[in-house]
Amino acid sequence: MFAIKAKVSDPGAKSWVFSEQKTMYGGRHVCEGDLIFVFASENEGGVGLVASGVVTAAEAIPRKQGIERQTPRVSITVERTAVAKRRLGRSELKPYSDWSDGRPETELNFKFYRQATNKIVGISNEATAFLHGFF
Repeated sequence: MFAIKAKVSDPGAKSWVFSEQKTMYGGRHVCEGDLIFVFASENEGGVGLVASGVVTAAEAIPRKQGIERQTPRVSITVERTAVAKRRLGRSELKPYSDWSDGRPETELNFKFYRQATNKIVGISNEATAFLHGFF
């Protein structure tokens, strides 16, 4: 399972295209058919969790020549399957900062907000179950 935090211009759209997104924590393994949770980046004017969806296309972006350290990037298309019914964003996850407590809230806070960059991340089964509770 995966989650993406990115600029979402239209949270109510039926689908989104996310081009050349950074990946971390296994996010580079996202592929067509995968479940993904969409977070509208607060740094880009968003509100956090907005939807869940299915990846309908995924393409790894080739690394650029001559650059030693590069974060893998992927372009994906996501078709929305559900709209979040409750808010979940930076302010709700901020209290969960004991990185070793094993809570799904802490996992999401760590992966999305410890570094504020937009990205695609792999998430655990526990975090997936937790996020399903918002739909």
